[in-house]
Amino acid sequence: QVQLVESGGGLVQAGGSLKLSCAASGRTFSSYSVGWFRQAPGKEREFVATLSWNQISTAYADSVKGRFTISRDNAKSTIYLQMNSLKPEDTAVYYCAATRGTHLKRPYDYWGQGTQVTVSS
Repeated sequence: QVQLVESGGGLVQAGGSLKLSCAASGRTFSSYSVGWFRQAPGKEREFVATLSWNQISTAYADSVKGRFTISRDNAKSTIYLQMNSLKPEDTAVYYCAATRGTHLKRPYDYWGQGTQVTVSS
């Protein structure tokens, strides 16, 4: 069982940066693959970035590739999403998630409550 709590969301101007954090509880956090997903108003939740449990493999949505970076610190049981060159279309509620096995698996098993990111033009 893993519990996840996101933080770091807020309002930022286009072109700016924001770093999201996700604190995880659970003794076996390092064995979970992790990811970030987002949901914009009126749209379905979509994949943003995922990272394998052994930190060897990552995947990014085309829309964020080159601008966002997912990382984790197992010693702190924390997942990060560094977001640079933000665009208004990045506005959404961002969710962190964790799952057993491959980071390419869908759906993920555990989810945070979400944090709002708003990018103004």
